[in-house]
Amino acid sequence: MKKTLLTALTALSLVSCASGPNAQTGSVIGALGGAAVGGIIGNQSGRGLEGAAIGAGLGALGGNAIGNARDQRNQQQYYQGQQQGYRGRQQQQGYYDRNGNYHYY
Repeated sequence: MKKTLLTALTALSLVSCASGPNAQTGSVIGALGGAAVGGIIGNQSGRGLEGAAIGAGLGALGGNAIGNARDQRNQQQYYQGQQQGYRGRQQQQGYYDRNGNYHYY
């Protein structure tokens, strides 16, 4: 049972990892924090190493999810700023007519 759970947790953690910079940082921080908390809780029940392993896996998944959300938000803000800046430059310099020709002011 424990071996199956550990195998499933490992497979899930490898499959679900995002690759942005905040996601990677979140995975590392979550794994370290989860291992510490899991080790402390596991030590109370006499199974510190198992608690640390499970805590590290769950912490890495949680940290990755939070970091991935931050990456997506940053990407969305970047592209919105790019589109607004592009439209602003067009309005300041000229416009497109119905035929697709650009005219300066």
